[in-house]
Amino acid sequence: MESLSVALGSRSYPIHIGPGLISSRELYAPHLAGGRVAIVTNTVVAPLYLKAVKQASAAVAEIVVADGEQAKSWQGVEQVVDGLIAARLGRDGLVIALGGGVVGDLAGFAAAVYQRGVPFLQVPTTLLAQVDSSVGGKTAINHALGKNLIGAFHQPRAVISDVATLDSLPERELRSGIAEVIKHGLALDAAFVEWLESSIEKILKKDRAALVHAVRRSCELKARIVAQDEREAGARALLNLGHTFGHAIEAGTGYGAWLHGEAIAAGMVMAAELSLLMGHLKKTEVSRVRDLLKRAGLPVRGPALAPERLMELMALDKKAAKGQTRFVVLEAIGRAALRADVDDAAVRQAVVAAAQ
Repeated sequence: MESLSVALGSRSYPIHIGPGLISSRELYAPHLAGGRVAIVTNTVVAPLYLKAVKQASAAVAEIVVADGEQAKSWQGVEQVVDGLIAARLGRDGLVIALGGGVVGDLAGFAAAVYQRGVPFLQVPTTLLAQVDSSVGGKTAINHALGKNLIGAFHQPRAVISDVATLDSLPERELRSGIAEVIKHGLALDAAFVEWLESSIEKILKKDRAALVHAVRRSCELKARIVAQDEREAGARALLNLGHTFGHAIEAGTGYGAWLHGEAIAAGMVMAAELSLLMGHLKKTEVSRVRDLLKRAGLPVRGPALAPERLMELMALDKKAAKGQTRFVVLEAIGRAALRADVDDAAVRQAVVAAAQ
């Protein structure tokens, strides 16, 4: 097992990474305060891991939601809260989010608002959740007009990332998670991008050592940024490389048609093309971005949505400020920047260029 910490003062918490952790009672025990424990999971993950987590955590309740992005809704929150009430979970209780990013976002948001906030634990079972969504305390549900528009910052007590759960992960879901791994490198660490370029086939084959390194390095990069800027007032927005475009793709195609990582991959190509138009990246660097994503089996072209429709949806992005849509661009491979001085014509041109 490897462990690192998200440094947030009194709200700091550990991230544990390794195989076989999901049933380790020792990892759950420090977060059990004597209250009741409820597990939130979905219909796909429950048959695989619910029994093990229930035994390790002594949970008294299980709340199983539907699989897929559609669960991130008010109806999903109501289902979880109804389950917590039925379990008589008090403020000394614990909510365990067992699943991928959807379950983590939904369970975390429900924990944030139930009784004005109860503790929760992240047990991510997808690569995307292990490298990104389980870390940092962002919780949310979707609105018809935008991704994650309704949410709260609510940090977990710990993250238990059992890489052995990735053995059961479908290939498409694995590739979706790789998009977020690539994002961390492109935005923050050029050396990590070079490692990914030499190791992407190992990750696709689920090589255990490669997966552990990918998860750990992604978590290290994200934890450092979260410690600096927990509530995304500045530097944390850099972690949204490709997300302004990608969230618009998800909303425009109907949540679930494109997996999150697939939309982010296409969004990163659009962001790279925009960076080229702004004079930051060279054509050869844009080609590196495209090639790495292609090798990961990810889409590098967006869906058949008119640029004007994407622009309309991007205007609802949470990074918007003073009526302007702000974009994360690449000043170089491994160095992202947040820019508000982006001309609409350049954005349209980037969208068109990314489709070619």
